[in-house]
Amino acid sequence: MSQVIATPSKTKEILEKYGLYAKKNYGQNFLVESQIVEKIAMNAMSDKPCVAFEIGPGIGALTQFLSKYATKVVAFEIDDRLIPVLADTLSENENVEIVQTDFLEINLKEWVDKYKTPDNEVVIAANLPYYITTPILFKIFESGAAIQQITVMMQKEVADRFSAVPNTKDYNALSVITQFRCDVKTVMKISKHVFNPKPNVDSAVVQFKFNKKYELKEEALFYEMVKGCFKQRRKTMLNNFGEFCGSKQIAKELLAKADVAENARAESLALDVFVALYEVYYENRSECQD
Repeated sequence: MSQVIATPSKTKEILEKYGLYAKKNYGQNFLVESQIVEKIAMNAMSDKPCVAFEIGPGIGALTQFLSKYATKVVAFEIDDRLIPVLADTLSENENVEIVQTDFLEINLKEWVDKYKTPDNEVVIAANLPYYITTPILFKIFESGAAIQQITVMMQKEVADRFSAVPNTKDYNALSVITQFRCDVKTVMKISKHVFNPKPNVDSAVVQFKFNKKYELKEEALFYEMVKGCFKQRRKTMLNNFGEFCGSKQIAKELLAKADVAENARAESLALDVFVALYEVYYENRSECQD
């Protein structure tokens, strides 16, 4: 491997060479501790050979280590300033493809289908800024793409939501949807002091391994129902689910069939309850208004 990017001196050298600075609107913070970066890359790999999709490679610190362990790395970068930088810093990494685009705009299933083979899984790795973490993960969960696992670094307060349980402040729609589809674990916690520039909070690396615990028809509709139930956190299920159904009266009947109290709030309901409610809703959806 050429000189490691994820060090304070090398990162500073690259930023100065290209007159770069971290863009706040892209939530950029460069990780400058190589042992942590390599550990993230190693954990991102599945048991089989894999192609790694990276979201937001920055100046290539994580990309460099992903290319060491993956058969190929496809890195999606939105910031056009970084394309020539990556061409330079990753010039020796022949198995890396840089795609200048907004990850939120791509057809993820088509990209995954392009690279997934009987011999190669597809995994996703990223250092996700706070403002884009939830949209990125919802996009992945709802894409229907055959992804083996996701390993992402994010702010610790966001990470806490994924394994949150009912009746806690961190439990929300993302908690339910994540736990519906994935086994979730925290791989490591990372101090804010190993970034340039230093963020205000600590981070955590979270891994999501897809499973098939539940089989529902039209899963995307289930996701929409869950988000609808959490739409206004202080409102009852009758209000939120009623708005989703388009009728409070129908919602009242469906809640009763699913044995869900009308005055319950979404934050108090376990995943199994949402699954049961969706099955009732799906069977009777023709009664609901569009």
